[in-house]
Amino acid sequence: MGSPDATRPSVLHLDLDAFFAAVEQRDKPSLRGKPVVVGGTGWRGVVATASYEARAFGIGSAMPTMEARRRCPNAAFLAGRFSAYRRVSEQVMALAHELSPLVEPVSLDEAYVDLGPTHPGLDAAGVSALAEGFRARVRATTGLTVSVGAGPSKLVAKIASDLRKPDALVVVPADEQRDLLAPLPVRRIPGVGAVTGERLARFGIRTVADLAAADEAELVRMFGKAHGSGLRAYARGIDPRPVVPERDAKSVSAEETFAVDLTDRRELVERARRLVDRVAVRLATGGVSGRTVTIKLRRYDFTTLNRSRTLPQPTASPREIAQAATALLETLDVADGVRLLGVGVSGLTEYTQQDLLAELDEPAAPGEEPGAEPGGAESGGAEPGGAEPGGAEPGGILPQGSTAPYGPPAPARSGWSPGQDVTHDEHGPGWVQGSGVGRVTVRFEGPRTPVGRIRTFRDDDPALHPAGPPVW
Repeated sequence: MGSPDATRPSVLHLDLDAFFAAVEQRDKPSLRGKPVVVGGTGWRGVVATASYEARAFGIGSAMPTMEARRRCPNAAFLAGRFSAYRRVSEQVMALAHELSPLVEPVSLDEAYVDLGPTHPGLDAAGVSALAEGFRARVRATTGLTVSVGAGPSKLVAKIASDLRKPDALVVVPADEQRDLLAPLPVRRIPGVGAVTGERLARFGIRTVADLAAADEAELVRMFGKAHGSGLRAYARGIDPRPVVPERDAKSVSAEETFAVDLTDRRELVERARRLVDRVAVRLATGGVSGRTVTIKLRRYDFTTLNRSRTLPQPTASPREIAQAATALLETLDVADGVRLLGVGVSGLTEYTQQDLLAELDEPAAPGEEPGAEPGGAESGGAEPGGAEPGGAEPGGILPQGSTAPYGPPAPARSGWSPGQDVTHDEHGPGWVQGSGVGRVTVRFEGPRTPVGRIRTFRDDDPALHPAGPPVW
C-alpha cells in the first residue's frame, strides 16, 4: 500500500451531512426542516451534532447544551439513538467498499477511499461520475445526503468535501489544487488551531498561500521541525499519507495551548473539564469507549509530563473521564505555570455498556426534577391517555436525557429518553418527545408516515414499550 497518485484526484473523502441529526429528521417527519440538536440533553450536556437549521443559530458540536438551548429554545433536543446511526454507517461503508477495497473509516459518518487500485488512470471526469453514482446510491439506500471531496491526497479531498456542504461534490485535479488552497484561511490546514492561527497571524500569515510562501526555517523555529515543516508541506498540497483500510484508532484526545501560562489549579480543572467534553463527543461520534485516561501537561520550561489511570471497564462517560483526569491533575505541581493541557482516552473498544450520547449528560442538580422546565414547570402534553394538546411542538418540551435508548432498551432509572423509539399496544410505533413529572409524551410517526399525532401517558403505562429503530 503506497502513497496516493499525486497526479490524479483518486482520493475521496466522504462526509455524511449533519449525520446524527439527519438520521433523526429522516425517521421523524415532524422534525424535517426544523432545528434538531443531538447530544446530552441535561444541564451539563454537550452537543454532538446539530442540523443545518440549528447551525443557523450558531449551534455546533461540543457546545454546552444549555448554550444551545439559549440560542434556539425551540429546537428539538434529542439524546440520540446509537444503534440507528451505526446501522446507517454500515450501509454507507458497504457502498464505499464497492468503489475500492481501500476504505479508511474515520468515524461513523466519515471515511477516505483510494480509487487507485480499482480505477487506475481515472481522470477528473471519471472520478466525478463515480462519486455522483456513489452519492445517488447513498441517498437511495439511506435517505441521507453525503458530501464528497476528491483530490490527489487526503488533505485536499478533506478540504474539498467541506467547501460546499451540504450535499455537494467537489473534484480537485492535481493542477488546480494550489489555486484551490491558496485563498483559504490558514485554519483550514490540519494542525492549525486557534493558538497556532493567532501566532501565524502575528507574522502576517493568514491564508494558505501565505503559509506556503513562508520561510521554512522560521516555521521550524516557531513550531519545531516536524510541525513547522509539515504545515508548509500541507499548504503546498503535499500529503503522502496513504489510505489505510479499517483504521483502528489507538486513542481519542484533545489539548489546549494557553496564551499565558496558567498557575491556578481551579482554572486548570475547568479547562480539563472542557477538554473532556470534546473527547466525549469524539468518542460518541466514533462509537467507541476506552479504559485508560491520560492527562498531558507541558510546563513553563517546555518539559512535558504524562499521567494515566486505567479504569475497571471501558467508558465514554464525561463524568467518569473527568473524575479520572481531575484526580491525575491533582498529582502534578502546577505552581510554576502550565502552557499546555491535554486529556486523552485510549484502550478503545466498541461501546457496548451504555448509551454514548446520553452519557454526554450529567445528572440534574440537587432538587431539580430531570426533564422539568426551570422553575418546576413540567413537560408539555395532554393528560395521560388524552388527545393531542393544541399547538404542541417538539422543541416546546424540555425532556430529560439520562437514559439509554439503544434497542430495544429498557427505560432508564428516571424515565424515557427524548428521541427514543417506542411502540404502544394501541397506537403503534412512535418516539418520545419529552418526559418528566411522571408523564411521557409520544409522537406516533415513522420514516415513511405523515407527521404524527401526539399523546401523553403515565411514564409507567404498561402499554408503552421501548423499541428498536425503525427500518427506513
